[in-house]
Amino acid sequence: MKAIRFTNEGRSLALNEEPIPMPGRYDVLIKVHAASLNYRDQAILDGEYGGPFQKTGVPLSDGAGEVFAIGEGVTRAKVGDRVSANCHPHWIGGGNLPEYQADSLGMATDGWLAEYILVHENGIVQIPAYMSYIEAASLLCAAVTAWTALNLGSPLQPGQTVLVQGTGGVALFSLQVARMFGARVLAITSTDEKSEKLKELGAEAVVNYRRYPDWEHEILSLTGGKGVDKVVDIAGDKTIVKSAASTRKGGDITIVGFVSGFGGGIPPIDILSRALSVHGTGIGPRTNFDALLTAMAMHKVKPVIDQVFPFAEYQAAYQRIESGNHIGKVVIEVAN
Repeated sequence: MKAIRFTNEGRSLALNEEPIPMPGRYDVLIKVHAASLNYRDQAILDGEYGGPFQKTGVPLSDGAGEVFAIGEGVTRAKVGDRVSANCHPHWIGGGNLPEYQADSLGMATDGWLAEYILVHENGIVQIPAYMSYIEAASLLCAAVTAWTALNLGSPLQPGQTVLVQGTGGVALFSLQVARMFGARVLAITSTDEKSEKLKELGAEAVVNYRRYPDWEHEILSLTGGKGVDKVVDIAGDKTIVKSAASTRKGGDITIVGFVSGFGGGIPPIDILSRALSVHGTGIGPRTNFDALLTAMAMHKVKPVIDQVFPFAEYQAAYQRIESGNHIGKVVIEVAN
């Protein structure tokens, strides 16, 4: 099979010809049809990812495909099933534990940027019939993170107001999940083109943060001075203080990214005096993935796909992520 692996201590990628892996007990061998990228995939190549990863491994935590073979004892999948898998296969439910990182797909173990992938059956989820492999491949990190982020502090409720940031995968999935719940969505972004896309997907109002650097004042104005109920903070360093200023007393902020860096900082008195709940999330358990897919199937929600690249042009897909111009998910079609 063809597989892309990290080289040079994770600072570059190379195409390899390798034997197809054999499934062991409880393993599911998947013929990969599509894989998608996240910001952290480019951050690894740039040397800006702070977490552990396998420096000779196959990258990408997100993908989808067809079950090609199963190992002894497998009951959650059969040959021919259309499947994806949770990023942390053994994180089935409950809170995030350190041991779940030990087999994180595309990080601690080989990921989806290959013609075949082995996944423990605990991580397997079935793809809804209406969804293509390319669409399903976009969900694992970004969509599950969005679902988790909006329900981590307290369950998302109809009529609440949610603030999303940008037009990357997590931001757009957060918008789509919020709309499925009947929530009002406000957004910030950098261009008028991106603003229009956010409005098409259901954002009630969008603030251009280049035009309004102090965008938190615009968000407060849009909420009558009250602030939003929930914020999904993508950028970290340059947004977290403004996110806090945009949030109502007793509201929730979930930090899911570090696009602008690892610094920033909310004064403790702001958290204390306004009873803010600030959380970090590490994607989510398989139960969240299952719940997300059920909700998406009920509403026939389609992921926003920015661009699809053939397997041979995987480097161009990384360049698209690096440019920051994408709107939605960047996908690599491994097999059609």
